[in-house]
Amino acid sequence: MARSDGCDYFKRTSLFWMVTVTLAVGYFTCIVFAPEKIPFEYLGSYGTFCIYLVDNHADLMYKGWWAAFAIHVFEALIAMNVCSKKGIDNMAVRCLWFVQTLLFGFASLGLLLKYNPERPKQQ
Repeated sequence: MARSDGCDYFKRTSLFWMVTVTLAVGYFTCIVFAPEKIPFEYLGSYGTFCIYLVDNHADLMYKGWWAAFAIHVFEALIAMNVCSKKGIDNMAVRCLWFVQTLLFGFASLGLLLKYNPERPKQQ
């Protein structure tokens, strides 16, 4: 069996984080850009809280959305830098890390930061 030198290391983030981040970011996006599409009346006290935020703090929510987007882009750029430092030279794999970190943030970046290319994997 061929052994990898670590230049093509990629680990997909867990399904839990994929679903959680996708739903949270999707809901936040809907609240900021299309609040009329969300049936707040079915969400109980959480819906009431969200209506309050939309009605009274829309500008802050808008800025918060852009801040979250900027943070994800920054994390993705850090992932590219970490790939270089950890010897992951395969450009396709680096792009996978970039896209995954852009979409799922620290849930992905944490996996990359935990990767230790010096330690051999247990078989």
